[in-house]
Amino acid sequence: MARVIAPYLSSSLAQTVVVDNKPGANGVIGMQEMLRSPPDGNTVLHGSVSHLALNVAVVKNLPYDRRRDLMPIAGVSMTNHVFVVKSSFSAHTFWDFIAYAKQHAGLSVGYSTSLVQMQFAAMSKSAGVELLPVPYKGTPETLTDLLGGRLDATFLDPGTALTQVKGGQVRALAVSSLKRNPLTPDWPAISEALPGYDFSSWTASVGPVRMSRERVNEINAAINGALKQQAVVAKFAQGGLIPFIKTPNELKALIDTETAKWMKLASEANIRPE
Repeated sequence: MARVIAPYLSSSLAQTVVVDNKPGANGVIGMQEMLRSPPDGNTVLHGSVSHLALNVAVVKNLPYDRRRDLMPIAGVSMTNHVFVVKSSFSAHTFWDFIAYAKQHAGLSVGYSTSLVQMQFAAMSKSAGVELLPVPYKGTPETLTDLLGGRLDATFLDPGTALTQVKGGQVRALAVSSLKRNPLTPDWPAISEALPGYDFSSWTASVGPVRMSRERVNEINAAINGALKQQAVVAKFAQGGLIPFIKTPNELKALIDTETAKWMKLASEANIRPE
């Protein structure tokens, strides 16, 4: 989504904005490169909830500290995961699935990220069901086994879920956010069956902690302005994303709250940093 807003940032900030993808190590590689940059705001990180809040619970010897090293700048996008089963599965609603799971212990659920792994752990605990988490390298492998009948359920991103549902391959039972996604209003929130279940997925921009407040506010205003553009809203919607407008202070509070949540969940699920 950084590429979607980049042209608007270039215009607002009167400077060229280049998106440089730095994958690897749960986002740690990109984070370290950003933190080595001068704190002038010319290099910032567009990161996910995993990079900014979850990693502290699942990455051993994390080489950065959110309080010591990061300057929250602005939110960018918010979405949810979609809980899906193969279209031929007997459960037609999330309530049906939980009822079926209570009668059939050990239903297999696939995940390829720690984020989804913990969502399943929370689901099992809240619903009082025994699920069998199965790790995968990525979404394509997970989806292949789901469609092949070797997996009972998984979470997909909204864009992938919409494509598969329209193709008749999978059935969407619910979304992971506290409330229904306005882009898919017919898909219930899991919280309607399991009160308090809330696993929204968001992205945000952060910089080195020594950035000036003036520069932080300048970039925040540019990002928020881009997120209000109808073309950006429409492009986000194609992937099931909603613009996520936040002040720097609001983003800081969110990162702190989310970090505490993920650490608690990891402890409860006995998930250790690796």
